Amino acid sequence: MKTIYNAIHTLHRAEHEFFRGAKVPAFEKPERADWVLAALQKANFGEVLAPVAHHDAAILKIHSEPYVNFLRGAHAEYLALGGKGDAFPATWPIRGMRADIEPKNFAARMGLYSFDAGSPLTSGTWAATRGGADCALTAVDLMNAGEQSAFVLTRPPGHHAGRDFFGGYCFLNHAAIAAQALRDSGCARVAILDVDYHHGNGTQDIFYARDDVFFASIHGDPMTEYPFYLGHADETGTGVGAGFNLNLPLAAGCPVATWFAALEQAIERIEAFKPDALVVSLGVDTFEGDPISNFTIKTSDYPLLGERIARLKWPTLFAMEGGYAVAEIGDNVVGVLQGFANA
Repeated sequence: MKTIYNAIHTLHRAEHEFFRGAKVPAFEKPERADWVLAALQKANFGEVLAPVAHHDAAILKIHSEPYVNFLRGAHAEYLALGGKGDAFPATWPIRGMRADIEPKNFAARMGLYSFDAGSPLTSGTWAATRGGADCALTAVDLMNAGEQSAFVLTRPPGHHAGRDFFGGYCFLNHAAIAAQALRDSGCARVAILDVDYHHGNGTQDIFYARDDVFFASIHGDPMTEYPFYLGHADETGTGVGAGFNLNLPLAAGCPVATWFAALEQAIERIEAFKPDALVVSLGVDTFEGDPISNFTIKTSDYPLLGERIARLKWPTLFAMEGGYAVAEIGDNVVGVLQGFANA
């Protein structure tokens, strides 16, 4: 399996974030990808490639043009207005307020295009996340050329980013961009399996009314776990997309066996969908030692996940998402990928 690595991910380096209202050092940091790359190299796990630049057109099939334009110039505009350091949103158009008009005020636009205060815009955010999109599209190119699998190693992650909003450390949705590119290159149906601890609310937002992309997510119950306001089991799609969205929320601290039983439920539904390709939003914040998550998966369990996915025998693209226990993240990711490759 080839890895497409976003070397400019380091340009996005947040100074801090707000976690449950407290100002704390950023959990989403460059070391996350550095440790994964080091673990891949130590394991001699395939070739590591740089991404090929792609046109914005592929991104605009997933994200709205006003949102992309905002992201591209947001931090420079913030500095021009006298801002210093990282930019955080401070106000949001909650229920009863209008979100269909883009304000001229910068702070108002920050709120319009975001949903939390834990995802600062830095001077390098756009370049880093745009490089991640190129990685995802390069992975699709490789699969179109005959590769049966590929790994997109990038950060910041993507699955919380919706059509026109950022949050949860995510700005462009790399898994969604890859899924759309696979559709555009000839796949009639694409499935996305999100195994991150947190619900992929952005991915759900993007595909919720579509029947050509099936989305399945196994995650912490939103009654107690971030992102809180999406990810319930009764969210199954709308319009032609009804029945093509599967949420499997699990209680914090649930046994590993419960998690793998949910994986079987997700796979059963995806198999019934009969996809031509699979995109895996690979978060390893399900790890028992993750500082902001509450599942109990051990490093030794991750190869079993990769093996189970491999038995499906579909062309498979893995896109890096969460995982914040930095010292273990590399071994956990490599465990999944080696389990997949060995099977």
